[in-house]
Amino acid sequence: MRLLRVLITGAGGQLGHDLVGVFNIQDGEEVVALKHTDLDVTDRKATLEVFEQMHPDIVVHAAAWTAVDDSEANPDKAFSVNSLGTRHVANAARRTKAHLIYISTDYVFDGVAGRPYVEWDIPNPISVYGRSKFGGEKELDPAFTVVRTSWVCGLHGNNMVRTILKLAKMELAKTRSEKAATTGLRQEPLRFVDDQIGCPTFCYDLALAIKKLAVMRYEGIFHVTNQGETSWFGFAQEVLRLAGYDPFMVVPISTAQLNPPRAAPRPKYSVLDNAALRLAGLGLLPDWHESLEMLVKQGTEVW
Repeated sequence: MRLLRVLITGAGGQLGHDLVGVFNIQDGEEVVALKHTDLDVTDRKATLEVFEQMHPDIVVHAAAWTAVDDSEANPDKAFSVNSLGTRHVANAARRTKAHLIYISTDYVFDGVAGRPYVEWDIPNPISVYGRSKFGGEKELDPAFTVVRTSWVCGLHGNNMVRTILKLAKMELAKTRSEKAATTGLRQEPLRFVDDQIGCPTFCYDLALAIKKLAVMRYEGIFHVTNQGETSWFGFAQEVLRLAGYDPFMVVPISTAQLNPPRAAPRPKYSVLDNAALRLAGLGLLPDWHESLEMLVKQGTEVW
């Protein structure tokens, strides 16, 4: 009997790397991992040819252009990859009768509801990136699956945890230098916004949940995040604490105080209620504090 063939786009990204890992566990799946260099989803002909050749049973479409601020200045690229590219992948999945799982984002919401968003809330993206990802959602058939997630961090690739630890190391190295000792140079605080609230999500946990939804072919929209909410300021403090740094190295600022200001507007409160997972009895991801502790421990060993 042929193994279940799983095709993963965007396999070179931080989530893609963990998706390949969890699907490669010996559960009867054959994994086809495609990086951008293997498949440019904006190329319709190439996408159709790859699907016809591979004939997958399941497709996890993790390929995306996630440069939120750069998207404001280059909307054509954002829509070409995130919307039109998803159209090509969805069309190829239909032709080969594959079940498609599309990875989307909390940025499809405007963040003004003042409460966690459920899967049945109406999106209203406020950035080009958010609109382009919502455009991708609209290319899917009702029997396909949308997985919305937020604030994704993993062991592989760049993410906020890695950035926070890098900044902390740089600041400490600067103030411990010989020049600092002779000039009395003081440690500068790290500044993170406290008026953007969301749910940190960790790639390994997310990948396991996606695999469950994919193999069981659950259709429709699912919000999949780690449990609990925080601000970027609170998140940065916890990263520092877990890594053995002084959490008071970081101070809170407002989004308006960012220097330089960010090009793309962010939703202020984009917490995703994992209502569909909960109501379907599929189980929820761990609390974000637990998974962050594991990631910081792994990261300090390899970064």
